[in-house]
Amino acid sequence: MSKRKETVKRVIDGDTFITALRSHPVRLANVDAPEKGTKSGDAATKALKAMIQGQKVEVHTVARDKYYRAVANVKIDGKSVNRSMNQKLKK
Repeated sequence: MSKRKETVKRVIDGDTFITALRSHPVRLANVDAPEKGTKSGDAATKALKAMIQGQKVEVHTVARDKYYRAVANVKIDGKSVNRSMNQKLKK
């Protein structure tokens, strides 16, 4: 589907964020972060914020979910955010 560079405005949780260009959030494809409000969920949110908050990311939309969020493979400086988050979640 689409691919474009966008600035991350706000991280919602460990696998979802909002960009300046979109009205709906972006969800990282194939990343299943723990729920917000749990200890591990808060750690995942913090990790994603540290990685992408305020940064320009490349969003490769691959699908839409039932909430009309873009489900995407995301890169920052050519590095996969999806892969990085999955590695952090396995620790």
